Amino acid sequence: MNVYGNRMQRLAGALVCAGMMTALSGCHHRRPQIPVLPAVLAPIPLATLPPPTSEPMLQAPPPPPQMPIPIAAAAANPRRERRHTAPRTTTASPEETNTTEPVSEADAIGELTTGGAANPQAQQEATEMINAIGNRLKAIPVQTARHERTQINKIRNFWHQAQSALNSGDVEGAKTLATKAKLLLDDLEKQGGGE
Repeated sequence: MNVYGNRMQRLAGALVCAGMMTALSGCHHRRPQIPVLPAVLAPIPLATLPPPTSEPMLQAPPPPPQMPIPIAAAAANPRRERRHTAPRTTTASPEETNTTEPVSEADAIGELTTGGAANPQAQQEATEMINAIGNRLKAIPVQTARHERTQINKIRNFWHQAQSALNSGDVEGAKTLATKAKLLLDDLEKQGGGE
């Protein structure tokens, strides 16, 4: 009886599983039937479109002017405009203006100079300062150069600008730029020495 009971249990289990599978698979619906339309035997007249009117076509507006793209390199080298100060004029008293003496043309214009050659000592000082900065930049340790890359780039920028100013004959501008580079270099060396 034991064998018969096992078989009945297996059969009952199989029937239950089959019933559950059927129930879970869902209901099977019939597909809806699409009604068949009657055949059209009479011809249908086609609608004719009116011919297009010759309207002028609109022209596309011109594209807006393109602005130049700013470049970071241009911001690193700003152009410096030199200030030109007007010579100060002193007002003369009425007594002085009444006396007129003939003035030669050379005296009226004043003494003209070439600018760069006027003070060779200042040019020599600027050259020495620029060369000293170049030598100090070469002597910076590699490790300091890696850690302070932005500061060194600023120093090099001022140094190059000073060289360019000196080459163009602007001795005072070269000295000013070299002084800025020197001060930044001094500050960098103080920071490096304190670590």
